[in-house]
Amino acid sequence: MNFDRINEKLSILADAAKYDVSCSSSGSKRQNTKNGLGNSHYSGICHSFTEDGRCVSLLKILLTNHCIYDCVFCVSRKSNDIKRAAFTVQEIVDLTINFYKRNYIEGLFLSSGIFKNADFTMERLLLIAKKLRLEENYNGYIHLKTIPGASPELLREAGLYADRMSINLEMPTEKGLKLVAPEKSHDDVKKPLGFINQQMTEFNTERKLIKSTPIFVPAGQSTQMVIGATPENDMEIMHTANQYYNDYNLKRVYYSGFIPINHNDTMLPSIGTQPPLLRENRLYQTDWLMRFYQFNVNEILNVNNPHLDTDIDPKLSYALRNLHLYPIDINKADYHLILRIPGIGVGSAKKIIQARKFGNIYAYQLKKFGIAFNRARYFMKCADDNYNIKDYLPSQIKNKILSTSKSKYLKNIPNQLNLFD
Repeated sequence: MNFDRINEKLSILADAAKYDVSCSSSGSKRQNTKNGLGNSHYSGICHSFTEDGRCVSLLKILLTNHCIYDCVFCVSRKSNDIKRAAFTVQEIVDLTINFYKRNYIEGLFLSSGIFKNADFTMERLLLIAKKLRLEENYNGYIHLKTIPGASPELLREAGLYADRMSINLEMPTEKGLKLVAPEKSHDDVKKPLGFINQQMTEFNTERKLIKSTPIFVPAGQSTQMVIGATPENDMEIMHTANQYYNDYNLKRVYYSGFIPINHNDTMLPSIGTQPPLLRENRLYQTDWLMRFYQFNVNEILNVNNPHLDTDIDPKLSYALRNLHLYPIDINKADYHLILRIPGIGVGSAKKIIQARKFGNIYAYQLKKFGIAFNRARYFMKCADDNYNIKDYLPSQIKNKILSTSKSKYLKNIPNQLNLFD
């Protein structure tokens, strides 16, 4: 094996894979020491976080950055003048096993540019997963990218070896996609998503009758949208996400702030060098409200409110637009309503439900539950702290909350003069 050539490929194809946010990276640069164990500094190692907070190290690479498509926003577009490389099937298998044995990684995230055609590419992704499972007896995590246009037979077999599969929606709307990738269509994404979702349902149903039925994509499916490259507003983005959650039972929708890779292309917006991270963050917060806080997307974003507020989070924005629904009595309201109080999270809401079985809840008790009391107090009613929300305008409450947050931030900044005392 030519190690220099492998390292060069790893550097090129790991760098190209970083634009896929379907698994997130911590950006760590921690290196191994002489007597240490593991190394997070090698090219391609990223960190993804599970629902219970565990951090999982993954080898995140492309099979190749050769691609038959010329998507304007993509670093691997066929007309881009970049270094090209491709791994062989065995090279990725060997890399995964060697990294795993050295405790560098716990899993593999494998994507690819599309070379020759969809089936040709998908066959190689499938063969890698198959070799790892059957020949190397590898039981670690595998996330495979679904290649648009690949045959159902290949997708079905890939689902038997992968833990999660994902396919990128790219842009939030068909109209936006046609602007930057005229060769692609959302239908090419919907078909494999629908097929895999149907297969998951069938396998799960069969397993209830036959316990020996193999598992199929046990970690589900996800997708990704690029934000800011095309002119969709926040309402269009989140309504698209909501549709895909409902239609295809997705585990996650990822939102990737547009990074201007091809600076000379006039089709793309000029946003400097920084992606729209604040907007990306607000979209994730909205996604969280939909998935865990029982909000309907129309309550947060609609024709009257098509854009998310950049100053405040979407939950607080909803409360300020609907003051007639507040204050909510935490000693009487159900769990669903308590979740709608800004500053109260899922864990705190559950604590409130449990605690009030033993008597009324007072303000001093709430502060021990871990809620953001200075925010929540304007929208809730407890046994002894009843803020009269009717006496204030939404803008006044917003300013009070923002000023409190700002003063807390300034209070936590060390007094520079004290450093010289």
